[in-house]
Amino acid sequence: MKLDIRTDFTKFPRAVSVLTAGEAGAVTPYDRAVLAHDERHLRRRVIELAGGDRVLVDLPEPVALGDRDRLVLEDGRHVEIVAAEEPLYDIRAESAVHLAELAWHIGNRHLAAAIEAERILILRDHVIKAMLEGLGATVRDVSEPFVPVRGAYSGHAHAEAHAHSHAEAHSHAHSESHSHSHSHSHDHDSHNHD
Repeated sequence: MKLDIRTDFTKFPRAVSVLTAGEAGAVTPYDRAVLAHDERHLRRRVIELAGGDRVLVDLPEPVALGDRDRLVLEDGRHVEIVAAEEPLYDIRAESAVHLAELAWHIGNRHLAAAIEAERILILRDHVIKAMLEGLGATVRDVSEPFVPVRGAYSGHAHAEAHAHSHAEAHSHAHSESHSHSHSHSHDHDSHNHD
């Protein structure tokens, strides 16, 4: 949502904390916000709710909100976050091992992906579709809510709850700092993740 630079942000209710879907309990949300996956990465921004109200999200650090997570307003009301339907590819494989191989190729290209037992979902990209079909995948267009796997460096406020010893057991060619910046000019197929 584009707002004029002179917008008075004090007129909007402020969302100051987050609850996961499991932490929300029996509190009925007063409204909801339907957001695409990249819009669910928030720190400070005005969002529009389904009922037409606007809320200033004003969090202490960036978070990646999942489907059915809640924003908590200063007055205690909840806003439920709903994952919007997006144009995706539904990727199927010949076997579980083949699906794991496809997931490796997708991950090696640093693409957001929702990984399920029988399929992988990614945002549509005709170049990636051609690559996956070349690897034997069945790829079809779907429109569904997109809830990709959260990465180790996603900055989600609830990441502390998930023990992660990956950095200690993983020698990586890139910097292991939490910024985990990459130069994407190298050939992803040739670098080693041993």
